[in-house]
Amino acid sequence: MTDLIHDLRAPVAEPGTGQVRTGTAVSRVDGRAKVTGDARYAAEHFAPDMLYGVVVSSTVAKGRIVTIDATEALALEGVVEVMSHLNRPKVRSFDISYKDMTAPAGSPFRPFYDDQVIYSGQPVALVLAETFEAARRGAALVRIHYHEEAHDTRMTANLDKAYKPRPLKAGYEPPPPEKGDAEKAWQAAPVRIESEFHHGVEHHNPLELFASTVIRDEDGHLTIYDKTQSSQNSRWYVSHVFGLSKNKVTVRNPYVGGAFGSGLRPQYQLTLAVMASLKMKRSVRVTLTRQQMFSFGHRPETVQYVKLAAEQDGTLRSIMHDAIAETSQIEDYVEVVVNWSGLLYACDNIKLGYKLVSVDQYTPIDMRAPGAAHGMHALEVAMDELAYKLKMDPLALRLKNYAERAPIEDKPFSSKELRACYSQGAEKFGWDQRPLEPRSMREGSELIGWGMATGVWDAMQMFARASAVMHVDGRLVVSSAATDIGTGTYTVMATIAAEAMGLPLERVTFQLGDSTLPVAPIEGGSSHVATVGSAVAGVCDKLRKTLLRYAQSAADSPFRDKRLKDVEFVDGALRLKKDPRTWISLASIVGATGRDQLEEKYLMLPNMLKQRKYRRLVHSAVFVEARVDEELGIVRITRVVSAIAAGRIMNTKTASSQIVGGVVWGISQALHEESHTDHRFGRFMNHNLSEYHVAVNADIHDIDVIFVEEDDRIVSRLGAKGVGEIGLVSVSAAVSNAIFHATGKRIRSTPITPDKVLMGGP
Repeated sequence: MTDLIHDLRAPVAEPGTGQVRTGTAVSRVDGRAKVTGDARYAAEHFAPDMLYGVVVSSTVAKGRIVTIDATEALALEGVVEVMSHLNRPKVRSFDISYKDMTAPAGSPFRPFYDDQVIYSGQPVALVLAETFEAARRGAALVRIHYHEEAHDTRMTANLDKAYKPRPLKAGYEPPPPEKGDAEKAWQAAPVRIESEFHHGVEHHNPLELFASTVIRDEDGHLTIYDKTQSSQNSRWYVSHVFGLSKNKVTVRNPYVGGAFGSGLRPQYQLTLAVMASLKMKRSVRVTLTRQQMFSFGHRPETVQYVKLAAEQDGTLRSIMHDAIAETSQIEDYVEVVVNWSGLLYACDNIKLGYKLVSVDQYTPIDMRAPGAAHGMHALEVAMDELAYKLKMDPLALRLKNYAERAPIEDKPFSSKELRACYSQGAEKFGWDQRPLEPRSMREGSELIGWGMATGVWDAMQMFARASAVMHVDGRLVVSSAATDIGTGTYTVMATIAAEAMGLPLERVTFQLGDSTLPVAPIEGGSSHVATVGSAVAGVCDKLRKTLLRYAQSAADSPFRDKRLKDVEFVDGALRLKKDPRTWISLASIVGATGRDQLEEKYLMLPNMLKQRKYRRLVHSAVFVEARVDEELGIVRITRVVSAIAAGRIMNTKTASSQIVGGVVWGISQALHEESHTDHRFGRFMNHNLSEYHVAVNADIHDIDVIFVEEDDRIVSRLGAKGVGEIGLVSVSAAVSNAIFHATGKRIRSTPITPDKVLMGGP
C-alpha cells in the first residue's frame, strides 16, 4: 500500500473541484435520456413473440355478465384469444381477500374473478392479438350481454348513510378524540362562522398511460415493465396472486411518466397482462386507453362542514371540522382530511369527524396531497371567512393563533419555521399593501384580489436499504429499489452519494426501479428523500469507513492512526485534512485490495422512539393574486408566492420544480378540474383530456418559490423533509380567498368555474 500514497510534494487539487453539493441547483442526471427518447417507459419494451392486449370495459355500473360473444373478434386476422372470467388461468389467491401494500380495509377488486360487475368501466374481457391495431379492433367487436341491476353513484344524496370507516389503511390516522368542549365553546363565543364545502371528483391523468409489458423467458421467468410507484409492490402482488416464487418475477420501472398517486396500487392491467402471459406462454403487453385511465381510482368527492369561533381580538375558542367522503362498495378508502385542523392553530376546544358513503364506483386512491388538498382548503377558507367577520387581516389572524406545540396532542414540533414562511412570503408578495375590504382594487375590466392560506403536510420517514459499490476504476454505483416519478430521485440520490464520497457527479450512478435491488418503500407521501436519501447517506458512511480501513493497512501508511474525522473525501481521493498534499485515490485503495470492487450495504430504520415524541410536519404560506372579469366570470391567477419550510433542501432546482408543479395543480384544482358523472349510467362522462379541464400554459403566470431555512435532524439524518405534496396544499384555498377579496363573493365548492363566479356561489 505504501507506494500508493502520493508524494507529499504532489500537486493538490482545489477542494470541491468537479464536485456537487446538496442544497445547490443540480440539473437532472436523467434529463438527456428523457428529452432524447433514450428513456423507455412501461409500454416501450419489446419481445419478438409479443402479444398485444386491449381491455374491453363494462358498459353498465352494476349487474352480471350473461354472455360474452367473441365470434367476430376471433374471426379478425391477428386476434388469437379473447380472455375473460370464463377462460382465465387459475390463480392462487383470488379465493381470499388479497391486499397489496397500500390497500384499505375491505375486499379489493379482483379483475376477471367472476361474472359480477360492480362499476362502470370494469374490465370484463381482454383481446389478445399479434398487433395492437388488431387487438383494438377486436375489442370493439366483442359483444357482451348483461343482466343490469340498479346502481347508485350519488354520494351527496346518501349523506344520511355515512358511517365511520375501518381504519386499516397504512399511514391513515383516524381523527383524534375531542379536545375540550368544542360545541359549548362555539355557542359561547362572540364571533362565529359556519360553512359547508363541496369538492368534486378529480382524476390523476399522468401523461404516460398505464401499461404492463410482461417478457417471458424460455424458463418461464417473467420480467415485467410496469407503470407503478413501486417495483417491489407490483412484484409482491404478482407473486402472491399467481403463486409465483419471487425468483420467477422481476418488476422494473426505471422511468415513470407521472403518477401522482395513481401508481401506488397495482392497477388491473398488470393482473391481466400476467394472466395472459401465463395462459398463452408468450410475452404480452397491455396498455390502457385514456378513457380507461378514468376506470381505476380518483380523488374522492367530499363534503365538509367547518365551524370556527373566536373572541373579538381573534383568539380561537373552537374548531369543529367534519368530512364525509365517497368510497366503493367493497373497500373503505380513507384519507386524513380533518386532522390538519387539530395541528395548525392554537385552540383549547377542537372536535374532528370523518365518515364515508359507499357508492357503486371503483375505490378511490391517493392523489397528490390526499386528504390535505380538500381538508386544508376548507379550513383555510373558513379562516378567511372568520378574519372578515372579525374585520381582521387574514395573515394577522393566523399569527394571532400561531401554535408553538401541536394543539390537539400537545407535542413539540420537530421543527417549525412557519413564521418565516409568513414573513418572507408576505414581504415578497407585498402583502402589507393589501386593502382589507373586498372589491377595493380594479384594473380595467378586472377586479383584483389578494388571498393567502397556510399549508401543512406530514414529514414522513420509513425504512429502506441501500448498497454502494466502489469500482476499481473509481466509479461509484449506489442502489435501492426506489422510484422516480419525475420528482428527481435519480439526481438527488446521486448528489447525496457524490457529496458523501467526494466524487464528481458524472462518476456516480444511482440505480432504482428494479424489484431485485435493496428494499425501498413505495414512492409516495413526500418521503423518498428522508427515507431513501438517509439510506444512501448511511451506506456511503459505511463505505467511507471501509475505504479508510484499507488505506490504513500498510504499516507505514500516513493514515494508519487517523480517524474518519481526520480525513476528507475530495475529488475522488482520500486525504488528510491537516496535510492536503497527502492523499490517495479511491480507485487505488480498491485496486490494492486485489478486488474489482468494494461493496457495503445499509439498513435505514427510523428512530421511532425519538420521532414519536414530536409532531413532524412541513409547512407553507401561499399568497395569490387573482384577477376576475365580473362580466364573464373568468378568473386569472397572475401572481403566486409560495414560501416553504421543508427541512434542508437537497436540490434547489428539482425541489423548486416540485413546488411550481404543485402550485400549477392547485390552480387547476381551484378553477378547472372535476370529473362529471352521469348518474343514470354511473359513468364518468368527460373521460378524456379535451373535456377534463386542467390548467394550461395560458392559465399560469408568475410563480415565486421561497425555501426558508430549516434543518430537521429528527425527521432524517440529512435534515431534509419532503416537498412533493406541500406545493399543492392550500393553493386552491388561497385562490378562493383571492377571488373573494376581488369580488366579495364567497364560493365554497371547487372548481370555481365562471358560472359560479357569475352566480356568486355555492
